[in-house]
Amino acid sequence: MKESRLALSVEEQAAGAVDVILKDGGTLRLRPPAAADESAVLAFLAGLSERSLYLRFHGIRQVDSTLAASMLGPDWVETGALAGWLGDRVVGLANYIRLRDPSTAEAAFVVADDEQGRGIGMRLLEQLAARAAETGVSRFVAEVMAENQAMLGVFTGAGFDVVRELEHGEVEVSFPIAATETLQERVEQRDHVAVAASLRPFFEPASVAVIGASRRRGSIGGELFRNVLEADFEGAAYPVNRGGEPVAGVRGYGSITEIPDEIELAVICVPGPRVLEAAEEALAKGVRALCVISSGFAETGEEGRERQEQLLALVRAHGARLLGPNCLGIASTKPKLNATFAPRALPPGRIGFSSQSGALGLALLEQSSAKLGFSAFVSIGNKADVSSNDLLEWWEDDPDTDVVLLYLESFGNPRKFARLSRRIARRKPILALKAGATAAGAKAASSHTAALAGSEAAVDALFDQAGVVRARTLEELVDVAGLLSSQPLPSGRRVGVLTNAGGLGILCADACEAAGLELPDLAAETRAALAAVLPGDGSVANPVDMLGSAIGETYERAIPPLLADPRLDALIVLFVPPVVAGAREVAAAIGRGVEAAETDKPVLAVVMSAEGTPVELLESDVASFGYPESAARALGLAAERAEWLRRPVGTVPELGGINREAAQAVVEAAGEGWLDPARTRSLLESYGIPLVPERLAGSAGEAAAAAEELGFPVVVKTAAAGAHKTESGTVELDLRDEEQVRAAVERIGAPVIVQRFVHSGTELLAGVVQDPVFGPLVAFGPGGVYAELIGDAAFRIAPLTDVDAEELVTGGKAGRLVAGFRGSPPADVAALTDLVHRLGRLAEDVPEVSELDLNPVLAGPDGCVAVDARVRLRSRPSERALKSW
Repeated sequence: MKESRLALSVEEQAAGAVDVILKDGGTLRLRPPAAADESAVLAFLAGLSERSLYLRFHGIRQVDSTLAASMLGPDWVETGALAGWLGDRVVGLANYIRLRDPSTAEAAFVVADDEQGRGIGMRLLEQLAARAAETGVSRFVAEVMAENQAMLGVFTGAGFDVVRELEHGEVEVSFPIAATETLQERVEQRDHVAVAASLRPFFEPASVAVIGASRRRGSIGGELFRNVLEADFEGAAYPVNRGGEPVAGVRGYGSITEIPDEIELAVICVPGPRVLEAAEEALAKGVRALCVISSGFAETGEEGRERQEQLLALVRAHGARLLGPNCLGIASTKPKLNATFAPRALPPGRIGFSSQSGALGLALLEQSSAKLGFSAFVSIGNKADVSSNDLLEWWEDDPDTDVVLLYLESFGNPRKFARLSRRIARRKPILALKAGATAAGAKAASSHTAALAGSEAAVDALFDQAGVVRARTLEELVDVAGLLSSQPLPSGRRVGVLTNAGGLGILCADACEAAGLELPDLAAETRAALAAVLPGDGSVANPVDMLGSAIGETYERAIPPLLADPRLDALIVLFVPPVVAGAREVAAAIGRGVEAAETDKPVLAVVMSAEGTPVELLESDVASFGYPESAARALGLAAERAEWLRRPVGTVPELGGINREAAQAVVEAAGEGWLDPARTRSLLESYGIPLVPERLAGSAGEAAAAAEELGFPVVVKTAAAGAHKTESGTVELDLRDEEQVRAAVERIGAPVIVQRFVHSGTELLAGVVQDPVFGPLVAFGPGGVYAELIGDAAFRIAPLTDVDAEELVTGGKAGRLVAGFRGSPPADVAALTDLVHRLGRLAEDVPEVSELDLNPVLAGPDGCVAVDARVRLRSRPSERALKSW
């Protein structure tokens, strides 16, 4: 293994190496070829067939250093080039040369003959176009021989809007390279197919080798191998250890290379420093799926991080995939694989479970085995390669998975997660528990918007937009998973409660209200049917109290009329054991009552017993819970999912009146820090943000003249960049003559801004903050001096769909203000949604805008206008994600 070429140098990282995934599931590292790569590029070109040379270079037959040198060391201004590397071997090369028109570049690519058909050319073109666009190139042209159908197919199939013209046996291809919605959809389609193909050996392996499987009991590798055997794995399993000793009666091998059969999945359990050697042997054997249990990587510090980078580079050099390192393994029900430390095989079911914490994941499997069944469990550990996003791609089309469960501690690519989840959640529920909540996103905040934001606001916004159901506790995760995997979704929030204990019913009613559920009055027919079942002093209100004398038969007869009531969307059944009835008797009766009702409504049951949940309830078509509060919270989250599914998908609208170049000019001229008023106005006007008319004045006399020009009454405020004007007392409102204006300037100090005084409208806040992980967050909430006191600002991650924007403007306390609070006229919703769309677009296009505050925004029936604005710039991070999918 030549680590010096596998591990990325600082220069290579800065030049923009990127990993791509191919349609057959293989992976490939792309990076610009440097001067030191001349021999590798020459070898690649020399290895091309005469036919490939002819098609790519239009008849050239001599490969020499001059030809190679033209592709080395691109400056990414006049030239750009990317090479695809498998180890030290170049397998594909793409480049562009800028033409006389600086917005246009000529592009071409070529792929090694033995690697064609894998999608390498497509990935090279995607990445080359993205790099070129960053330098100001907006269009690619290519001269392609008419007989070169493979290259033409790549150009036309990539997702660009291609125009083709034929002349003299050649086709001129021309297309804009902007990242359009169509292009993104095509890329995501390719990613989906490729990722699913790459993960098949993890979930459906025909053979598994456990490297480091000692015969000694209690050893990590030995116990994991025994778990593979005890789960009755349907494929072939091989233990590998230094002595080649047998484990649990199965012949052992000293090296994976000694195994005569093909190995699809290798699980590595050796000490951290020995992992690279073990991985190299496995990859040389042809293994394309590695699961590294071993620790001692990025979780341990800089040395471990470097070892992890070397491991990933080695995996990429062989086009393979990596799960872990520092993980607890993978289990998959279909092949009966248990390559984890779980003492028992997965309880079979239809839940796919990914956990960033292996130990927590195994604990959840243990605790939930009585009520949940799983199609797969994956511990992703340090997620150097395989991540939650990858697993979502697999589970999207997996016929054995109906529900996806995620335990997350961090997001590697939250924007990709949002796009995937939004798509997948339409078909399968995604339930997530996000740990590690901190206030890191707000600790350095200086604007109202940033002060109101934080990492939790970003997570909530991400989950809300993507349709992910968020559990707040481990217990809730289990409860909601059980409900979503066993019951239909409620069609609304109206719930009926049936109990044999009045106090338990009251607790459940309180919990339902806290969960956003309603307990409506029952229909007259329902009350009459219940009255025929209940004793005379029972209650047929909602909750329905059958009293402590209720027995199994009482439950069985009371449930059907409640489920038939058109005023109810769901039913919660409660039972606490009295003297007259037992838990198992009632549990069986509940099951029979639900079966007789033939309902499409969810039924949740709490049967409290010293022996735990009765088996009769677990085996019925009812979701079981330990406490009323747990049932209510789970049902509330199920109702949220049902509402999300009913909302329109939404689209990101096209916006007119945007001058991105003008905005970039402001940013380039200003540098970092708070923008002065003039630049703030220029930036916002370039994106069509409505602003109140104003003038900058350097003296009291200039301010008085400005006031006369604008028309009284006016506002005078400090022109100091980034100032909190109300807090600092540097603003005067409703000035009605020259004398008042001059006095205000004397008190505040020049220079000042003079604005026309807008004295009517609902005070709102709109803004943007760049979250270091999630990117641009758009905020909307109550405004004015009470913005932070009242709070309740809502956030959405850009880009915003029309549905996102409307929910942002019309939801929460701000939505009540917009609708017209206590007699005030309703505000212009269309104008406000246009405003938040423009803020989101600005934050995406100009990521240097780290904080942006419009407070207040005054909104009336016929529009809105920002009367104060503050913008802070910060240099954008230059790092490029190594993983492209």
